[in-house]
Amino acid sequence: METILKGTGKAVIIGGGRPTVIIGERINPTGKKKLAAALVAGDLEIVRREALAQVEAGADVLDVNVGAAGVDEVDLLPKAVRLVMETVDVPVCIDTPDAKALAAALAVHKELAPAGKPLINSVNGEEASLARVLPLVAEYGAAVIGLCMDNEGIPPTPERRLAVAEKIVERAAALGIPRENVVIDCLALTMGADSKAGWTTLETIRMVREELGANMALGASNISFGLPEREVINEAFVAMAIAAGVTCPIVDAAKVRPYILAADLALGRDDYAMRYIRAFRQRKEK
Repeated sequence: METILKGTGKAVIIGGGRPTVIIGERINPTGKKKLAAALVAGDLEIVRREALAQVEAGADVLDVNVGAAGVDEVDLLPKAVRLVMETVDVPVCIDTPDAKALAAALAVHKELAPAGKPLINSVNGEEASLARVLPLVAEYGAAVIGLCMDNEGIPPTPERRLAVAEKIVERAAALGIPRENVVIDCLALTMGADSKAGWTTLETIRMVREELGANMALGASNISFGLPEREVINEAFVAMAIAAGVTCPIVDAAKVRPYILAADLALGRDDYAMRYIRAFRQRKEK
C-alpha cells in the first residue's frame, strides 16, 4: 500500500518495502522555549530556518505545529504553512487539533499547490475527533495520521489499539477516504513507567501491518522519557519499529537519519548501500 504526499515539488511515496520516509519533527514548540516565544511574538524566521535545516538534514516531509500558549493558531498556522511551502518544496504535515486552524492551513496548501496532497496530524478514535477532522481530510483529498487512542485514552493492549485503528479506517472509508490515505500511529509510551510499553507498541505495529496493511507513523521519542541516554534508546527503538512495519517515523532528522538509513540497509531497501554511503560522505564533508 502506498501513500503519496506532495507539496510544491516532487511527490513523496510512503510504502512498505520502500525507503523509510522521514517526517521532520522540529517545527513544534513543545519543549522548545525559544520557538514558543518566537511564535507568540509572531516571528516566523525560526520556522524558516528550521525548515531549511531539516530538509538539509534529510527530512522528506515537515511537520508544522504552532500550538503554544498565547498563539492564535487560526491566524498563525496558515502563515507558517505558507512560509514553509515557500521556503522548501517537500510535503508538509499540518499538525493541529484546532479544526478552524486546520481548515485555514489546508486552504493555503491548496492555493500554493493545487495538485498537492498534505498529511494531517492527526485524528483519533474519539467521536469528536472523527467528526472534526475526517470531513476536512475528505474535502481536501489529504492523508491523515490516525492515533490509536479513543475516549478511554491510549489502550493498554495491542489488540485494543488495533481495534481503534480499524475504527478510524472504517470511518474514513465511509466518507470516501481510501485506506492508503490513513497512516496509523500505534503510539509510544515511556518504558520508564512501564517496561512493557515498547513491546506493546511494536506488537501493535506488527498487528496493524498484518491486519490492515496500512502505512505507519510513529513519534518515537516518548519511549525513552525519564530514562538516561535517551538517544541510545530512541535510535534502537526506531530501528526496531521500522523492522516491525513503521514506514514514516516522526523524528529529528539530523540526529536519527543515519540510524534509519542503516535500518533500511539491513532490511534490503538500499541497493549496494548507495543511500547509506552517500549520506556518510555528505556528513564527512561538513
